[in-house]
Amino acid sequence: MPRTSMKLAAVVLASGVAVAACGTVKLGAAAITSSQRISATTLSDQVANLNAAYQAHKNQITLQYPASQMPQQVLSWLVRFQVRDTMATQQGITVTPSDVQQALGAIVVQLRQSGGNVTLPEAAVANGLPPDMINALGRYQAIETGLLDRLDGGKLPTGATAQQALETAFDTAQCHAAKSLNIQINPQFGELDYSDFSVTLAPSTLSKPQPAASLSPAAEPVLAPPC
Repeated sequence: MPRTSMKLAAVVLASGVAVAACGTVKLGAAAITSSQRISATTLSDQVANLNAAYQAHKNQITLQYPASQMPQQVLSWLVRFQVRDTMATQQGITVTPSDVQQALGAIVVQLRQSGGNVTLPEAAVANGLPPDMINALGRYQAIETGLLDRLDGGKLPTGATAQQALETAFDTAQCHAAKSLNIQINPQFGELDYSDFSVTLAPSTLSKPQPAASLSPAAEPVLAPPC
């Protein structure tokens, strides 16, 4: 029985990973890493796939992001997958097709347990992932499970302190993988927030009224690797 991860778990139920915008990104690239270039054409094609799936199922789907931010959502996933693959290489984690299917099965179980009749493709679209990239999601999750199994011997700790230590060890490995990629995001699409590896729109530089004091101010994005 495949286990779900402690934190990101069924990735489609939460946001994932991306990296800081720095330097000049080559013309035609949405992002550049030390391993490969994510072309603007690739991003555009996948955004079109995401939007087409949304249009086909929008009566069943509530997007977890503004529709105008589909490019940022898709780019986040494209970068996220590169980070996780790099972590797998660095940690010696191998993933089989069976592992991928088990990981996707665990995600489906979580969706059912959360209530409702949402399908995996619908959940993917709701969280900014084009349905034709679902197998990549399975690999992403299987890599996470493989490293967690190695770190805790295949048995998820029950104590809060041990769980926190395991989470920290995993986050550190993932952070080092992201840092090693030297990822650059095209400013046209935003900047990378290392706190959750999401590509976000850069804040406007135009002056605007100061908001009223809030008991829960928005967290500042983390624009450099915290590792």
